[in-house]
Amino acid sequence: MRYLFFLLTLLFIGPVQAVNIAIIIDDIGYRQSDEAVLSLPNSVTLSVLPHTPLGQKLAEQGHHQGNEIMLHIPMQALNGKKLGNGGLTNQMSEQQLKQELTASLANIPYAKGANNHMGSLLTQLDNPMNWLMESLKQKQLYFVDSVTTRYSKASSKAEKHGVPLLRREIFLDNDVSEAALEKQFSQIIEKAKQQGSLVVIAHPYPETVRFLNRNLHRLEAKGINLVHTSTLLPVTMAKSEGASSTQVLR
Repeated sequence: MRYLFFLLTLLFIGPVQAVNIAIIIDDIGYRQSDEAVLSLPNSVTLSVLPHTPLGQKLAEQGHHQGNEIMLHIPMQALNGKKLGNGGLTNQMSEQQLKQELTASLANIPYAKGANNHMGSLLTQLDNPMNWLMESLKQKQLYFVDSVTTRYSKASSKAEKHGVPLLRREIFLDNDVSEAALEKQFSQIIEKAKQQGSLVVIAHPYPETVRFLNRNLHRLEAKGINLVHTSTLLPVTMAKSEGASSTQVLR
């Protein structure tokens, strides 16, 4: 009788849709403490800064333990903050920008996609974003718009050039106090269940890593799967790979 009731329930309400979230830890590569990201589940995506003291090593180690790897591309910000090696600026020609991106990808092995580090200036500019997306399309990489400004053109340019695209919807750790992390994590759970999928960006702060290691088990308890970022891409891209924001100046 219970089995019949279950079948009737599926008939009338349909199958339960999976709820998936991707958590991207970016800004990886400069600090010794960044190594702690390898203690997180391998379903977490690691986005690594190029030409950094630990970036290449952590990308290799993360890949070999099953993490998905992304390139975290430094891009010019409105606040003029120093970019470091591999940074893309509005002073670059098309050739310079594409050469810099190629060198960064050579430095970070196994990258399946990319997202912007800072970029509140550069992501607003037509030509640099067109050049970037042309390169990513040629290299068959996806792009996650970190949305560090509401005026970002990165998403529209990715769509124009046919680059598989996702957008960051929540930053977990703009504030690393326990109360703030808990508030954001609860919002992640609620929003994921409402939408069915969600892209979250966090950083390799010790407080963030400790919080995630203590709390990620709660996702499964809520029926939420933690998946590699490429899993959230359009079906064709996910298979080939195997698998309203406020302004934030970064």
